[in-house]
Amino acid sequence: MTDYSTSMRTDRCGDLRIDDVDRQVTLCGWVDRRREHGEHLAFIDLRDRSGVVQLVVDGAQDLRSEYVLQVSGIVRERPADTANDSLDTGAVEIDAAEVTVLSVAEPPPFPIDERTEVDEVLRLRHRYVDLRRPRLQRNLKVRAQVNSAVRSAMEEQGFLEVETPMLIASTPEGARDFVVPSRKEPGSFYALPQSPQIFKQLCMVGGVDRYYQIARCLRDEDLRSDRQFEFMQLDAEASFVSQDDVLAFISHAVLAVTEAVTGEQLGEIPRMSWHEAQERFGSDKPDVRFGMELVELTEVFAATEFRAFQAPCIKGIRVPGGADASRSQLDDLTEQCKLWGAKGLVWMRVTDKGLESPVAKFLTDGEQVRLSSTLDAEEGDLLLLVADERRMVRHILGLLRLELGRPPVTEGGLNFLWVVDFPLFEGLDDVGNPISAHHPFTMPHEDDLEVLDRGDLLDVRSQAYDLVLNGWELGSGSVRIHRSDIQEKIFSILGIGSTEAHAKFGFLLDAFRYGAPPHAGFAFGLDRLTAILAGEENIREVIAYPKTQSGADPLTSAPTPIDDRHLKELGLRVLPPAE
Repeated sequence: MTDYSTSMRTDRCGDLRIDDVDRQVTLCGWVDRRREHGEHLAFIDLRDRSGVVQLVVDGAQDLRSEYVLQVSGIVRERPADTANDSLDTGAVEIDAAEVTVLSVAEPPPFPIDERTEVDEVLRLRHRYVDLRRPRLQRNLKVRAQVNSAVRSAMEEQGFLEVETPMLIASTPEGARDFVVPSRKEPGSFYALPQSPQIFKQLCMVGGVDRYYQIARCLRDEDLRSDRQFEFMQLDAEASFVSQDDVLAFISHAVLAVTEAVTGEQLGEIPRMSWHEAQERFGSDKPDVRFGMELVELTEVFAATEFRAFQAPCIKGIRVPGGADASRSQLDDLTEQCKLWGAKGLVWMRVTDKGLESPVAKFLTDGEQVRLSSTLDAEEGDLLLLVADERRMVRHILGLLRLELGRPPVTEGGLNFLWVVDFPLFEGLDDVGNPISAHHPFTMPHEDDLEVLDRGDLLDVRSQAYDLVLNGWELGSGSVRIHRSDIQEKIFSILGIGSTEAHAKFGFLLDAFRYGAPPHAGFAFGLDRLTAILAGEENIREVIAYPKTQSGADPLTSAPTPIDDRHLKELGLRVLPPAE
């Protein structure tokens, strides 16, 4: 058991139990609540990071909320009729013989409890007060458990922690870089790393055959509930490994983290191909906790005379018990689908008399029967259909499925899923060159190397993989290209010439000339994993000092202008805002 005693305290507030009765203790903490009991006597809840304990204090009139106290007294058993079963310390109280005020406090800007809803900007402006709340204390503890378990899991698998630089050259990643002007070389800039990708691959060339790092990464992209400018990730790379090896390494780590936080031992993480995920769930990060899967209906309407269903692809979802949706609700769903890019949405209620829908009259009896059978429709269900190009159909129904059925992120248990066999290319650019779905160093699937020569580029699979938890993408990785012949072919297909390749990736390509081992890696977001394990829908609740959704920091007022002297020193001039 950890010894928390110091020169100022013998114990922590939340650690005291019935076995401590009759002990003399000294505690330090904040006044959580005060309850008067007679003219002079008061009950005070004293709070520190471990929890709260009740003090019995004589002459407590001057002790106010959030005062910082040092208290010495005897641990007593509470009378049976006053014990508090909801508190870990609820069986005891401290008969406080000596109370010292270490610091007085003004009334806090908001109540420090879980019962009061507080504006987020106000909370972040006074984050040092917000952090005292039990919820935030618990979340930071979970985060520390996650980091500790990650380190232990990686090190027991032989990984070496290596720190990579924060000031680097700008690299062509998916988001915008945050840049730092150089005082020594005016007009030149460093970039803050979006990931340690290049450096961890250089570690492989350098013989560090198993690297990991809890890395801070920065991306200048729009914020949302699962995204911040700054984020932490478990970054890993290994040499002489296959995709299966990397999935095993990372599975061991996330399962160890889950057990450390929840005490729950989960089984092997299942796998699903990218193609199957898209066909069944309309997403490359499928939430498999609930049904409403996408069902293929193209063959059902192969010979239809209904023009709206004369499309390359038709799919549908069944909403159990959804037939009671009103017409206005269905109209709203239709408009929402159009905003997402659909041409329309067909809805059908399943009644005791058959299918009720504005389009039912355009379908034959046989089509209606086959439709109900294929969707396993039952009376009281709602059927929703989309007809269009396959990519669009999957996209719309995938979003609609989440809109109608997705539970809160913490309900239904923890459902990890590996999504594998991503496409190597995600589409074509304006001049017809394919676009890398991951990055240009991703190894093609071994069975699809010949497809590269046939020209069916959008059919080529990659050795790239994502880890998904309850519909959140935790992270991604891939087997890297280490063979120069394959790399040159990929660059050629992407329309990247030798000059451009060396301008963008020169120091990595140069390093590969000196013996690059086969290697593969992965990175997953610790903020996202921690949020789910802590039962939070927003990663801001598991970050000590987050930004708002607009990117502002109410605590320090960042971002702020810098003075002209500093600009001149850096050789910079700020242009007026564009009109």
